[in-house]
Amino acid sequence: MEAILTDCIQNSLRHFMLKNAIFLCERLCAEFPSEVNLQLLAACYLQNNQAYSAYHILKGTQTAQSRYLFAISCFQMDLLNEAETALCSVNEPGGEIPNGAAGHYLLGLVYRYTDRKKNAIHHFRLALSIDPLLWAAYEELCVLGAAEEATVVFGEAAALCIQKQYLHHGLASPSLRMSSEDYNLVSSRNFGSEDVSPRQLKHTQGNGLRDIPGNHHGAAVLSRAASQPQNGGPSNMSFYTTPSPMASQLSGVAPPPLCRNLQPNGSNLNTVNTDGSPRSVVNSTIQAPRRKFVDEGKLRKISGRLFTDSGPRRSTRLAGDAGANTNANTTAVAGNGTNSSTKYLGSSKLSSVTLRTVTVHKGQSWANENIEEGIRNEAFDDSRANMASTTSSSLPSGDVRSLDQDGATVPVGGVVISSSKVISGASEVLGLLRTLGEGYRLSCLYRCQDALDTYLRLPHRHYNTSWVLSQVGKAHFELVDYLEADRAFTVARRVSPYSLEGMDIYSTVLYHLKEDMKLSYLAHELISTDRLAPQSWCAMGNCYSLQKDHEIALKNFQRALQLYSRFAYAHTLCGHEYVALEDFENGIKSYQNALRIDSRHYNAWYGLGMIFLRQEKFEFSEHHFGMAFQINPRSSVIMSYLGTALHALKKSEDAIKIMDRAILADRKNPLPMYQKANILMSLEKLNDALQVLEELKEYAPRESSVYALMGKIYKRRNMHEKAMLHFGIALDLKPSATDVATIKAAIEKLHVPDELEDNL
Repeated sequence: MEAILTDCIQNSLRHFMLKNAIFLCERLCAEFPSEVNLQLLAACYLQNNQAYSAYHILKGTQTAQSRYLFAISCFQMDLLNEAETALCSVNEPGGEIPNGAAGHYLLGLVYRYTDRKKNAIHHFRLALSIDPLLWAAYEELCVLGAAEEATVVFGEAAALCIQKQYLHHGLASPSLRMSSEDYNLVSSRNFGSEDVSPRQLKHTQGNGLRDIPGNHHGAAVLSRAASQPQNGGPSNMSFYTTPSPMASQLSGVAPPPLCRNLQPNGSNLNTVNTDGSPRSVVNSTIQAPRRKFVDEGKLRKISGRLFTDSGPRRSTRLAGDAGANTNANTTAVAGNGTNSSTKYLGSSKLSSVTLRTVTVHKGQSWANENIEEGIRNEAFDDSRANMASTTSSSLPSGDVRSLDQDGATVPVGGVVISSSKVISGASEVLGLLRTLGEGYRLSCLYRCQDALDTYLRLPHRHYNTSWVLSQVGKAHFELVDYLEADRAFTVARRVSPYSLEGMDIYSTVLYHLKEDMKLSYLAHELISTDRLAPQSWCAMGNCYSLQKDHEIALKNFQRALQLYSRFAYAHTLCGHEYVALEDFENGIKSYQNALRIDSRHYNAWYGLGMIFLRQEKFEFSEHHFGMAFQINPRSSVIMSYLGTALHALKKSEDAIKIMDRAILADRKNPLPMYQKANILMSLEKLNDALQVLEELKEYAPRESSVYALMGKIYKRRNMHEKAMLHFGIALDLKPSATDVATIKAAIEKLHVPDELEDNL
């Protein structure tokens, strides 16, 4: 009877009949009460998104597998202290962490979210040393800024580790095969993609207790049975001491079509996906939290100086409106009727950006793509062969010969293959992970151009996956190249219309491009695809924010946080809206919440700096801009505002130096040049200031603030006719209402000396 019930439960789980599995498993536990059967019941509840049920069932159990499942339940319920206690048994202070690599990975997540970075890094590295194919752990190390180069992590040591796991254990240690009892339990705990229904994926997204912001892995790292064969044969992972995390909850926000596209044969999840795409395509769905965006085009009113916008539309988005205006000779009007005069690409630049084709891979261009399918041409693709040969050549030849024992065969994933194929397969997988890993590591370090160059080395079939294309879009976004970011995300949508990977960032790209129609359509599509995904509500919030409806936008961002409380980017977006509503107290709280989740989330540091700058707390402002600069030293906007804070603290020489660095970092950005002119003007270096502004006119010919500042300088030099001319040009460019008033006041006092004007 026990065997029959167990088999029925396994079949129910394989066919997504979770309610039936739970019912039968309750009968099993009633008839045959044992901890193994309780583990099976807890696994059924976890798959059905009932972590609280699994929590109560397993509370007080002591076996390693029970502790691991209990820790998963605690993690999903945000009971991190209990999760840590379960993984690090009090009775065994130096005891082994249950489930090897998966256990270390889960413990690393617990340490990360309890702000113990060093411990988190230690356990993520341990997880990778045990299971070199545990990509999720490497992603976390990248997010924490502690990842080694991918060539080291996925190099010779990793290859030998994989070979030993498959070949030595498979040939010499048959005892490592699971007992029938273990197999019955493990099969029922298959948390792979084939065991989670499309509806269940949506329920998983809705509980607000997901594991990590960028990659929903933790809830899936449940057992050593990452993928079981449908026919009840030996486990695919029976030669793998610690398998990679399971797929279904690696992508906690993937919408229903994803399940339909997965293969039903329980493929080994430690290798690439069945369609040739890396596992990370399924893994990561919310990475943005740590890299958000400063509004590079926004010239603000700070300490009484004239800026283009009347108020901070989105002061803490670290990106400009570059590329938003595809006709630089036409003035774009924002949603509130004011001139959005911050597009800093001149007409010649814009025309070249609009008309050029972008080389993306081996001389191919976006224009050469199959636009209907979004798939790049794949003729003469020899990347895979090169990758495999490179990896194989890096392996010690003696070890390879010793493992290839006269054509010995081993079972892998339910299929018997030769040991030589195991070696070559491991080489190919590691070669692929090296390229993907290095690109992702460089992105997390904000070396975005280097990351783009790295991704271009991928084979076409992997480059044209939603995960890679989304990473390409994010890199272009960080480089403030919104047109290319839009193109990359558009192709990603065509390749995988059901994937939400990077869609929160895509919505921000459209926000800065002021593509209100495209943004509205994207938000509608995302809500239709999965209304329980936080990215969908972030897109909706950006849509309302673009229409200046900040209160509704704030509600949408708060809805995203209800669905996933560890989404740092959503906290930052809430901070943006609070600042737009001039609720600085709640804005500070939102940015601080983002930093509690991700201390390297430089946008939150920047947002705090902007608030303190507006409150004229310049010491605090300098500190927070400095922290943002340490994390992302390549951002022209961060350097610009850091220089502004330094100038306010009377550190003008340091301010000019940092402004020069900002200008070199991005010559398209008018902000540092404008700020440098302001600083030079305050130092009475009027000729130098005019020279900078004349150069700035070439990059931003329709910036009213540039002409207004030139008018002020000419007034100081008593050149009233030229001052009047430039004030008039500034008014003709239709600045915001506040700036209009400022300019008119300057015209009225044109013949009043500055000394007398200051005393009025």
